[in-house]
Amino acid sequence: MSYRLETILPRLTHFGLTAALVATIGVSVRPTAATAAPRASEAVAATKPPARATAAAAAKARAAKNARLNAAARARGLRIVAFAKAQKGKPYRMGSIGPRSFDCSGLTRYTYRRADLKIARTANSQYHQARRISGKSLRPGDLVFWVRGGHAYHVGVYAGKGKVWHAPKPGDQVKLAKIFDRGRVKFGRFGR
Repeated sequence: MSYRLETILPRLTHFGLTAALVATIGVSVRPTAATAAPRASEAVAATKPPARATAAAAAKARAAKNARLNAAARARGLRIVAFAKAQKGKPYRMGSIGPRSFDCSGLTRYTYRRADLKIARTANSQYHQARRISGKSLRPGDLVFWVRGGHAYHVGVYAGKGKVWHAPKPGDQVKLAKIFDRGRVKFGRFGR
């Protein structure tokens, strides 16, 4: 069976099909002499997407992927904060990693493990393991480090609005507090 190109091509493009697909499915198309050259070149051009459209589609796909990854990272951060909050009131105990008592890095390690992220044990090791971020990009679930001379001596989980969940010192308990001593504070992130 054969069809005239000027008859079938508009119908195929209406359904999103191109001349290349027509050849693939085995439909024989015989153009007339008057329309053979212009129509054939149009059909080939129709099979190749414009470069700008391809680049725009790739950029749109990357933006959508980044949005999904950022949303997942924000959700994980909120889970970390929720895990830290659930430890409220538990006593500080030097060297303790939970679940009944914590020191500062034991609390951060415990909450991160609950969110399926493995981080080092001590505040200083966590500081050197984390990716440094600025205060402007800080989001809930990130770590707040107190640093002196390149050595982190305290760590907490950023809760948002300038506050941190931490296990402060012997005789105290896990609590929410404003970030203090800002001159010594650095920020870090694990994951995205």
